[in-house]
Amino acid sequence: MSVLVAGAGIGGLTTALSLHAAGIDATVVESVREIRPLGVGINLLPHAVRELTELGLGDALAAIGVPTAENVYCDRDGTVLFSEPRGVAQGYRWPQYSVHRGELQSMLLAAVRDRLGPDAVRTGTRLDGFTDTGSAVRARLLDRATGEHRTVEAGLLVGADGLHSAVRGLLHPDGGPLLWSGVRMWRGVTEGKPFLTGRSAVLVRDGDAEFIAYPIGRDRINWVCLVREAPPGPLGEEAGWNRPGRLADLLPHYAHWSLGFLDVPGLLTGAERILEYPMVDREPLRSWGRGRVTLLGDAAHPMYPVGANGASQAVVDARVLAHALAGSDDVPAALARYADERREATAAVVRANRAMNEAAREVPEGGGRSAEHYARITDAYRRASGGDPAVLNARPSLTPAPAGR
Repeated sequence: MSVLVAGAGIGGLTTALSLHAAGIDATVVESVREIRPLGVGINLLPHAVRELTELGLGDALAAIGVPTAENVYCDRDGTVLFSEPRGVAQGYRWPQYSVHRGELQSMLLAAVRDRLGPDAVRTGTRLDGFTDTGSAVRARLLDRATGEHRTVEAGLLVGADGLHSAVRGLLHPDGGPLLWSGVRMWRGVTEGKPFLTGRSAVLVRDGDAEFIAYPIGRDRINWVCLVREAPPGPLGEEAGWNRPGRLADLLPHYAHWSLGFLDVPGLLTGAERILEYPMVDREPLRSWGRGRVTLLGDAAHPMYPVGANGASQAVVDARVLAHALAGSDDVPAALARYADERREATAAVVRANRAMNEAAREVPEGGGRSAEHYARITDAYRRASGGDPAVLNARPSLTPAPAGR
């Protein structure tokens, strides 16, 4: 069995590593000509950290990540309203890590090339189409450097090519538009010492403005500003993770904030680069793929980055996919099992992220947000998104025996 993976993001690279661990050949094609450590900070929740640890990446991950100890909810004056332990402190056997997205991708890329070979990831190669013959998939690939097309054959195709997935578009040409939450996000990384415990994430809300910050190592603080601009509805603009943003557009919302332990206006002003993004998702699909073709990660289930769950769900997708394929001679049946298991689970997270986004913006009766208010929101999210520590700790490993054993 050979697998062609479209997309060398976190999901696609974890897919290649997971398939290799199961004794299944994989090749990754990536449209960009050079994979560079772009982006800002993200969080990996314990269910993703478990899977990467079981792939033998625990030490490498610990070397680039900060093990988040707590989420601290404050008002704009820095008064602590609620604190929630995270990771091991919350009862998981695995930590939660805050990490630079580009550094995580680089770590995964190095592992793929080390384990699968230097040619396992082919950059500058865009998937333009595919044909499922019933016994194989013939993929049409464009070499972006030469403009030439070629056809390659694989046992199956995995579309891990992100928010604007070409594979998803070919499978679901009438899949509907991106749906905007009405919230615009600005993100950046600024040099600065960790605050509070040194492993704390802070979450602050004031009216239509929200602010999140957490350390990602090497004296860097990742920050996110979220401002509601419009009612939810179909997106009427381009959505790209790395679109440049302007300080002048967000600073007025935060100019008078004073947390005490963290200089919010100073953080925003001190960022070398600001990224802007309309917070979007899509309606969950009723089916992910067909035959020998399936989807994974943002290509399958784009979600609001509210519960810090997008990259983590892609990692779990990859592991479940490899587990379903290992030991199976019926590829379409294995892909159907994978999609059946992950489709409902990820749809629940999409809905939970939407609900958490709306609940966090509600003003409780009496006008104040209390510890009980935030505890209720976080507990509801944990239940809806399947984040019970006891369940994850007791769940059998997804590491399959290598194919043929």
